[in-house]
Amino acid sequence: MRVSWRAAAVALLLFLVACVHLPSLPGLASEQAIAPANGSPLDLAIATLEERYPGQSAFRLVVEGNEAFVSRMQSARMAARSLDVQSYIWHADATGRFLAQELLLAADRGVRVRVLLDDLDARQHNVAIAALAAHPNIQVRLFNPFASRRGAVRFFVEAALSFKRINRRMHNKSWIADNRLAIVGGRNIGDEYFAASDEVNFIDLDFAMIGPVVRDASASFDRYWNSPVAYPIDVLNPKAVSRDAVDRYRERLIVHAQEAKQSRYAESLRADEAIQRMVSGEWPMEWATQFEFVSDDPRKVSMSKDELHKLHVGAALAPMIETAQQRLTIISPYFVPGGNVTTRLVDASRTGREIRVLTNSLVANDVAAVHGGYSRHRETLVAGGVRVWELKPSHGAEVDTSLLGSSGAALHTKAFVVDGRTLFVGSYNLDPRSTWLNCEQGVLVHNAVLAQQLERLFDRQTAGERAWRVSLEAGELQWTDGAERLHRDPYASLGRRVQAWLARFLRLDAQL
Repeated sequence: MRVSWRAAAVALLLFLVACVHLPSLPGLASEQAIAPANGSPLDLAIATLEERYPGQSAFRLVVEGNEAFVSRMQSARMAARSLDVQSYIWHADATGRFLAQELLLAADRGVRVRVLLDDLDARQHNVAIAALAAHPNIQVRLFNPFASRRGAVRFFVEAALSFKRINRRMHNKSWIADNRLAIVGGRNIGDEYFAASDEVNFIDLDFAMIGPVVRDASASFDRYWNSPVAYPIDVLNPKAVSRDAVDRYRERLIVHAQEAKQSRYAESLRADEAIQRMVSGEWPMEWATQFEFVSDDPRKVSMSKDELHKLHVGAALAPMIETAQQRLTIISPYFVPGGNVTTRLVDASRTGREIRVLTNSLVANDVAAVHGGYSRHRETLVAGGVRVWELKPSHGAEVDTSLLGSSGAALHTKAFVVDGRTLFVGSYNLDPRSTWLNCEQGVLVHNAVLAQQLERLFDRQTAGERAWRVSLEAGELQWTDGAERLHRDPYASLGRRVQAWLARFLRLDAQL
């Protein structure tokens, strides 16, 4: 019996559609972060400090990638009760595998490990993630997951049929050890976030924190962990979660760890004096009495237009423009202000306040479409007195780019400073995607020392050797670094310009 190609195509389509339905989520008991106690290395290091500064929390800006990696590694080794890790991306590269091994070793010691990942990236690492979940002390949940666990065709079919849901992602990043130390900010887990890549490394930023703010971070983690859109991976793919899988994965991680000890990155860690001071306990932090951990409602992934109460991060940051009396400093790799924010920034500038913005240049941006959305408003901003800088690509080399993005952007820091006194560090870009689509988080702190540290970082990154200042001369945009003056987006290829133009022409701002 002959089957027509139409019938075969219909059968294939029905099969693919059947694969895009998520399984029923079983009733899961609500889980909470394990409360701080006494006796662990982190307790001994931190409890006395917390008692000395009751009600206060301490913060450290973690700028260097080496420090960001080692702080996670060390805290995992010191943890005795719990490790809660939340991330948008976890790459299967050298640093990603090394930290995965640290989680396994912690679980071997009896530490309860919870890993919450957004599934847009996790799906392609399904086998390794499922292997981790097979350890009796490790639980893995995937936020807003795909029903299909492998295959490009299934991925695109599901994305197309469930676009409204799939388009909303969890962008939060937290690393919390024993409910005593938390590291939050812009960094995902992967070589480029920890200055370990042979290609372009991100300029990124985290807050390391101790004190009551850590419990706030844990409470946010619990809200996401217990959300009905966070699925245990053993529900999504039970066959992949097996003891054999974790044993095989452990063996591979041991081999990778041995190889990593001989790498240039490992050598740089051993030779870094700042890292050695940190490991020995010399890790200066600033104490603050006023702070706020903010995170979006995890139900934001299904919110309707009238549920603005779920937009916690955007609501917390919006007043920063209005309350600035002298100066507002913005660092946002993806900067798509739209008409409303553009107007507010220009109005603030025209009333005598200094508004400064650092974002990626077209040549440094890994998502050309984002640059297209930003460039629609760039001339209005500059003409209105907003001071704008665009970061040059690292090492002066053009990074890979596409409409969907890549891992090569130069700038990844998301931060705001108001009047040299208040700062925000987190995962939130000043763009419509962070405001309306993705779940985000971050920390607001009122502390002049930290705010001024961040402003000095801004000053270093906007120096001529690292960034172009954008100005308007005789009605035309110009880029200058003190050594040269250019009259169009510097050094961007034709393909890059076409992609940015297309996004600008199609007015894709709402998705950027």
